[in-house]
Amino acid sequence: MSPSTPNDGPLPPPVITPGGTYTLQTISVGCKIYITRPGPNGKTEERLAEILSIRDKPVNPYARRSKEVKEEEADNKKPEEKLEFFVHWDQFNKRLDEWVSGTRILLHRDLEWPRPKAPPAKKAPNGTPKAPPGKAPRTNNLLKAATSNAALGASPAPTPQHSQIFSISRASSSPAPPSLKRKVPHDEEEDNMEESYDFDADADGDMDVDGDGDLETFDLSLTDTGPDSQEAPPLSAFSKEQEIEKLRTSGSLTQSVSEIARVKNLNRLQIGKHEVETWYFSPYPKEYAHLPVLYICEFCLSFFPSPFMLSRHRQRCNLLHPPGNEIYRHEDISFFEIDGKRQLSWCRNLSLLSKCFLDHKTLYYDVTPFMYYVMVIRDSAGCHIIGYFSKEKESAENYNVACILTLPHHQRHGYGKLLIEFSYELSKKEGKLGSPEKPLSDLGLLSYRAYWSEVIVELLMEWEGDISIDEVAQKTSVTHADVMNTCITLQLFKHYKGQHLIVLNNTVLERHEKLRKKNRRRIHPENLRWKPPVFTRDQLRFGW
Repeated sequence: MSPSTPNDGPLPPPVITPGGTYTLQTISVGCKIYITRPGPNGKTEERLAEILSIRDKPVNPYARRSKEVKEEEADNKKPEEKLEFFVHWDQFNKRLDEWVSGTRILLHRDLEWPRPKAPPAKKAPNGTPKAPPGKAPRTNNLLKAATSNAALGASPAPTPQHSQIFSISRASSSPAPPSLKRKVPHDEEEDNMEESYDFDADADGDMDVDGDGDLETFDLSLTDTGPDSQEAPPLSAFSKEQEIEKLRTSGSLTQSVSEIARVKNLNRLQIGKHEVETWYFSPYPKEYAHLPVLYICEFCLSFFPSPFMLSRHRQRCNLLHPPGNEIYRHEDISFFEIDGKRQLSWCRNLSLLSKCFLDHKTLYYDVTPFMYYVMVIRDSAGCHIIGYFSKEKESAENYNVACILTLPHHQRHGYGKLLIEFSYELSKKEGKLGSPEKPLSDLGLLSYRAYWSEVIVELLMEWEGDISIDEVAQKTSVTHADVMNTCITLQLFKHYKGQHLIVLNNTVLERHEKLRKKNRRRIHPENLRWKPPVFTRDQLRFGW
């Protein structure tokens, strides 16, 4: 049966080969098959997975092997012991993709072959592709929407402007006309609001988290929820449960289309006392790829294929902190500023390391246009890297962060928010409004949302009198668009009798009080010793 075209209807279902009628050599890239994996309770479960790559089981040339191991390698192994398959688990996040041995494949379960690709759409005589049957032209859809709105007499509330003055209200219930007559009702009771969009105060970003999935519905930078939109999106569109499900099952926002970047080339990294699983492909040298563990010096970030080579390197390496200027110190946390042009090797090693946990990161070699701000935790052994963010020396879009990451073994401790808060403290010193470079990874997006919500609500709680969006932006160094989108997401804007109000309802206030009780780490601006760097035209000439 030939694959059907768009004019013939949907594509046929995939071909299924019954279990027990095929061998391991029959499996090819694109097939879906059941494979065993550890379950949540320590039990083994059978789960469907898609085959992304197949290889012979690699042998570590740097490992010390005993005579028994060498004799075992000399013996003829079974085919399932020689082959490894890189798989993507169905309904799982992309960062959980891994190499599995052929012994874990269940040959008694059915094998699903990849669907045939749909042929390209036929072009009309004028060279434009034909529209699928049954699809109305977009102009008709727009006309239909316009006429339906006119028939319903819909007149959306006017959109708040940046310079418009808002009254801050703390109402005891959903704002009703009688309760909004006062200009600044500070003594009124608090309001109630659904908790379907609660932010995790400890969510750390990709972090990198790097990130994954089709999160356009929740991206605060979208135009449909921006300052030019005519009505706020429904709160159900920002359900926390739906978003967590998307983060769990999908890939990052901007996955690489390169075939080689789909396959993870490193299994684990050892950084100091920590051994962590890698999430994504990173362009380390080919001879170091597919090793069981890659050993990284936690101070200079050099990489080695064996623990013996790392120990020999540590005898010569005298670096105990990032090679830059310490610009902030409070308790055991410090920040170092590093120029990518002056510390090429160190910054390239940092980019290679971060690529293991950021799927959207593509630049790792040309580090000269960036400044790197590295957060470390100090102890008697030295300064151990927790995370970092990079920043363009000259950003046309006024981005204050180009890439941000908290290393996986330091996530869920509030360090992601600390990095974000520090980036905005630098923006305040520069006297500019800042925003992270888009798109954000999944974990980074969660962390930024939590930070924006916290600082905006905190400012509104302490503010006396009326306030405008521009004043909020100037006080927090958050851009107008991010302030507007955050207020719309939290449903703080209310419109009554031609006047815009900001209503801090009960749930927003309770969530803010809950965050304050957590007593998380904060940036103390008085401990920041930094002046915005000024670069000459010659210093900003990269690649010459």
